[in-house]
Amino acid sequence: MAGGDQPPAGEGRRYWRWSKADFFPEPSFQSWRSYGGALAATVPRLRDRVAARSTDAIEAGTLLAESENPLRRCLSWVDLAFLGFGSVVGSGVFVLTGQEARFDAGPAIPLAYAAAGFSALLSSFCYAELATEIPSAGGSFSYLRVELGDMAAFLAAGNILLEAVVGAAGLGRSWTSYLAALLGRDSDSLRIHVPALAEGFNLLDPIAVVVLISTSALAMSGARLTSTINSLASVIGIVIIAFVMGFGFSHFDSSNLEPSFFPFGAAGVFRAAAVVYWSYTGFDMVATMAEETKNPGRDVPLGLLSSMSAITVVYCAMSLALVGMQKYSDIDPNAAYSVAFAATGLKWARYVVALGALKGMTSGLLVGALGQARYTTQIARTHMIPPYFALVHPKTGTPVYATMAVTLGAACVALFSSLDVLASVSSISTLFIFALVAVALLVRRYYVAGRTPASELRTFLAFLALLLASSIGMSVYYNSSYAGRWPGYVVFGIGWAAGTAGLAFGAKQQRVPKMYGVPLMPWLPAMSVATNLFLMGSLGSLAYMRFGICTAAMLVYYVLFGVHATYDVAHSRDDADVVAENVEQGKIALPVSTAPA
Repeated sequence: MAGGDQPPAGEGRRYWRWSKADFFPEPSFQSWRSYGGALAATVPRLRDRVAARSTDAIEAGTLLAESENPLRRCLSWVDLAFLGFGSVVGSGVFVLTGQEARFDAGPAIPLAYAAAGFSALLSSFCYAELATEIPSAGGSFSYLRVELGDMAAFLAAGNILLEAVVGAAGLGRSWTSYLAALLGRDSDSLRIHVPALAEGFNLLDPIAVVVLISTSALAMSGARLTSTINSLASVIGIVIIAFVMGFGFSHFDSSNLEPSFFPFGAAGVFRAAAVVYWSYTGFDMVATMAEETKNPGRDVPLGLLSSMSAITVVYCAMSLALVGMQKYSDIDPNAAYSVAFAATGLKWARYVVALGALKGMTSGLLVGALGQARYTTQIARTHMIPPYFALVHPKTGTPVYATMAVTLGAACVALFSSLDVLASVSSISTLFIFALVAVALLVRRYYVAGRTPASELRTFLAFLALLLASSIGMSVYYNSSYAGRWPGYVVFGIGWAAGTAGLAFGAKQQRVPKMYGVPLMPWLPAMSVATNLFLMGSLGSLAYMRFGICTAAMLVYYVLFGVHATYDVAHSRDDADVVAENVEQGKIALPVSTAPA
């Protein structure tokens, strides 16, 4: 293993261990002197790593040795579909619908879910192709590392970990709100109010901490067991969803949609869409399970696309039932469905709904713990974070340390932070990653290192730059003081269409998918880029400020630690490859004691 004299993986090494060599095995961290030398070489190392790209074989093959034990291939497309359903539905309708209907979209909340669902479905197509090509536990992190390089992958890694921690924390706090509703109490009644803390951080939630630890403990027991429990729970969830829609629409009052279907205007709908996008993030967890899927080339696309299509329809229908039962201004933002049923006279129904919401959020936490730990495992395999978190337990076949790390972070955040603070941070990270994944897919199709002619590369980059500039311009224009004027939309719309058409008819695709390919290439991923960037622009300035602070902290970590660890690992592998090649060609001879038999 790079950077230390350690026994080969799995030979004489206990899983439960704790030493400096496990966390920082690279040469740069062997002493303060070596670390000082590494810091002095930061600039050339940054130049070396920023544009360095991985390969499919490294991400889905070579790096697996860092875990010492394999993740187990035990899942089918049905398992993946249920995992997607369990992860997404629990963290969506029951968590954010009330908040966004009350404060941003009003009765038009189904349109917000439709817009977010359309964008998420576009992203799921991109994920499906990349997951079949690179069946790695790293999901989007691995795709970006292969196609956009180490720097883009690191920014994605930081945002993935941020999304994992914040998303789990948000679900944990919502779990407490619905438990209070089930007990017939105010949604904040089970939290501890601390006046000395700032607003938004002054309601401590120890119940959320307990729930997070419990679900993560189950996820650590094994993917097969977790999937089975999730599938059974999802069947119960489907029954409860049918109940909510049936009774909800039976008490539908069209007067609740008046006097205005758009009380906050179109801007409110898109603002809500940007926030409820968090509700769809479960599908990327499905992509991280590719390494544990029996036939990823077939099962991942089927599992992703079937679950996402069904979930989008469910979200739109359930949100419509909510605003039909109760006027948007009366909706409880913390436990919307339970309170809405009580307001229609079905007081007993609120308990069924609260129980269903708790089930859904528990499934979301359970599946989230699976996917988030897989992301963390792959990031650790590259040494961007300590490789200790890449270790897979030999008996359970799960990354126990990675699961524990994410759970600890989520528990600390859940204890203090309110849901509205968490949702905006998580949404902007998610949208940013999904936009990058769509760009990565375009790069994969149109550029192959060492094979694409320079003229073809220049053509591709020119059209890609036009597509990106037009997408960003449309988002900025819509959120500017000129939003009411049509010429800007025409200009940026034509720019986007010209960039995409240029890719379709003026640039040559350099690669054909091995198994599953996104339809309507390049239009579909180009639309994914545009919608994700547009929704990012709809989030408020506070979300960008938090995003900027988090990104700055990530870059400081990268400069101080990440770049040096990955540099050491990359160059130790390069040296090993050169030695192996020279031995094979007879240019050097191994000592007799180490020569292969």
